[in-house]
Amino acid sequence: MRYLIIGLGIYGSNLALDLTEMGHEVIGADANPALVDAIKDNISTAYIIDSTDETSLSVLPLRNVDIVIVAIGENFGASIKTVALLKKAGVEHIFARAIDTLHEAILTGMNVERIVTPEQRAAKDLSNEMELGGQVESLHIDSDHYVLKFKSPEYFFGMKYSSLDLNKNFGLTLIAVGRPVPARNILGIEHTRPGLIDISSNPDLRVEPGDIFTCIGTAKAYKAMFRHIN
Repeated sequence: MRYLIIGLGIYGSNLALDLTEMGHEVIGADANPALVDAIKDNISTAYIIDSTDETSLSVLPLRNVDIVIVAIGENFGASIKTVALLKKAGVEHIFARAIDTLHEAILTGMNVERIVTPEQRAAKDLSNEMELGGQVESLHIDSDHYVLKFKSPEYFFGMKYSSLDLNKNFGLTLIAVGRPVPARNILGIEHTRPGLIDISSNPDLRVEPGDIFTCIGTAKAYKAMFRHIN
């Protein structure tokens, strides 16, 4: 897919880099030349423009991208005006970052397709992960159950996946395993990414350092497992 990200601060630039590494084409724009210069070599194209100026905004390929993401957070007025100008230009798919409830309410009234609240989400995710011990990514399923993603503990290194039986031993259901594999993004820059490995068809496959477990279970079961193996 092709994305246009307006606002290349910490959130916007990291989003741009992540999407590029996933193989998407990313165009960035910001009024700050330093921010544009810092990222221009790592994404497809980067523009120095003031997105609150209608003439400047028209320079961007608004019609030739799948989604426009307004990642401006600190400047409330610039965010709202940019979204208004994008709407006026007929852009259909707009995602916008909101930094507080008032910002979110205004964007809702502007019928933005999707509103993202990274600060609020990050705070909630962090509180969940601190509750679980800090070394895990988590996604709530209900009040008790999570999808849990964490590095394979050293305790399991060398064990066959066919003999782990995390469900029987710890009450966690192992649903996927990732292993780092070399990759290149759209610009040819080398990096590693998790590659799904098939643990069901190879009974001799063993746990290696760097493997990533994805499980379903409760916080209680996860904590009990680490108490046991430590």
